[in-house]
Amino acid sequence: MKRFDAAPPHDPADIASLLAWAAGRLAAAGLDHPRREARLLMAHVLRTDLAGLLARSAMDAAEHRSFVALVARRAAHEPMAYITGRAGFWSLDLETAPATLIPRADSETLVEALLAQRPDRGAVRTILDLGTGTGCLLLAALSEYPDAWGLGVDIDPDAAHLAARNARRTGLRDRCAMLAADWSTAIAGRFDVVFSNPPYIPRADLAGLMPDVRDHEPARALDGGTDGLDAYRLLTGALPSLLAHGGIAIFEIGIGQERSMPDLARQAGLDIVGIRTDLGGIPRAVLMQQCRV
Repeated sequence: MKRFDAAPPHDPADIASLLAWAAGRLAAAGLDHPRREARLLMAHVLRTDLAGLLARSAMDAAEHRSFVALVARRAAHEPMAYITGRAGFWSLDLETAPATLIPRADSETLVEALLAQRPDRGAVRTILDLGTGTGCLLLAALSEYPDAWGLGVDIDPDAAHLAARNARRTGLRDRCAMLAADWSTAIAGRFDVVFSNPPYIPRADLAGLMPDVRDHEPARALDGGTDGLDAYRLLTGALPSLLAHGGIAIFEIGIGQERSMPDLARQAGLDIVGIRTDLGGIPRAVLMQQCRV
């Protein structure tokens, strides 16, 4: 990593120079797309969008200090979504915080899989999301199935509170509840759809993750145990008591884990009815139903 010791320009009126300085510092920190990220941070400080920056030629002293501080945080590889407190997922604008994983486009594969399996938008009435985090999967699904009601469960109370705020933010709070609880013991009832994006990184691989993830996102939401499959063993064992008749479970999986899921599913009396790849062609969503006798 290159060193970047230049102090920021002191003149808050010179936005162009500030952006050039920020891009240089972010590039020196090894970040991709440093110019774009500098503009995103500037837009956040000025409470505008990227197009709105074109209309701004200056900032005040307080905005200057805020921008310099945010550049330092991003140069330390704090994720942009934690700095701005926002992330897009599906068609939703969600609040983010370090209590939860940042919603990622790869996880939209699970929503796409549900829509492909249940194209009738009136066919889904109940949805359960285990390890809901920001609530992104549950809220995205509710936005597509207007007759559905959902329950999001997360063991971390801060995550459950965040998901509840996102339900209000997206106008879906009357169609869901968010619960802070252990998913293995707290849920009674049956659901048409069960989502989960559980921890699935093998423990030995955590140290090799990108610093943005390794040093900032919650380890409990990443650590899948020795082989990355601990959560799947628990979840597949619980599914027979959670799935309604004809219900479907859709879980996010990590690279190569599609090879392990058939045995886990079979041991729980489940059939794998589909595996959907993400935009990179990597198997990302596994779909399961109870075995038909």
